[in-house]
Amino acid sequence: MLMFPSRQTRKLPVLIVLHQERSSPGRVGQMLSDKGFPLDIRRPVLGDPLPDTMANHSGAVIFGGPMSANDPDPFVKTEIDWIGVPLRENKPYLGICLGAQMMVRHLGGTVAAEKNGLTEIGWYPIRATEHGRLLMKWPKMVYHFHREGFDTPRGVQLLAEGDAYPNQAIRYGDNAWGLQFHAELTRAMMQRWVVHGAERFTMPNAQAGRDHLEGRMIFDAPLQEWLWNFLDLVFDQQADGAQADGEKIRNIRQPALQAG
Repeated sequence: MLMFPSRQTRKLPVLIVLHQERSSPGRVGQMLSDKGFPLDIRRPVLGDPLPDTMANHSGAVIFGGPMSANDPDPFVKTEIDWIGVPLRENKPYLGICLGAQMMVRHLGGTVAAEKNGLTEIGWYPIRATEHGRLLMKWPKMVYHFHREGFDTPRGVQLLAEGDAYPNQAIRYGDNAWGLQFHAELTRAMMQRWVVHGAERFTMPNAQAGRDHLEGRMIFDAPLQEWLWNFLDLVFDQQADGAQADGEKIRNIRQPALQAG
């Protein structure tokens, strides 16, 4: 499904990979649309194909989901293998939670639970590494909803670290990025997650549902500002050279993506 920003654009679409029928790219989708990127939304778990080349896309984002990067489902293996396409073509790639774990698996790394079974479900602190601080200013608190993390394969730079799961943000090469945390949630998305994920709040190190929503009032504004700047870092460095396919989308105007 191709969605266009509200203003005219010559930018190529960003490929958006989601893992459930009702999933949304949330604030990432809204911000990319505001920056002038069309969104090419696909759900391989429901049978949507992934492109053989990124020649017609500005980059790709693989989002999270309730499955594991270690699951044997064919679509999981397909996505892990497919990540080689943007990596080979040096196109921007962003993996969020599951998407980051899939990239690590593609690079030969490991995805596993913390040795004591700790989760990160709620708001937790992160600290930028020296590499991360050189790139940008980072938020102090971020939102998580996971019970597995990833190691750092050879060639991967650690940009931010945490406590229960040390590896929170990574970079591979010039244009591949992975985040263990979620900056993309709109308020409506967080409310849905709190309702539908309530059974996980009793897991080790998980926070109660009320803390998720109260934390949002305190910590979300700097996280939102960070995400806007981070998406510039990932995508806009190549945006000037990423022109749309001739005249096909230059003058197309459709409603921008709405909040999830």
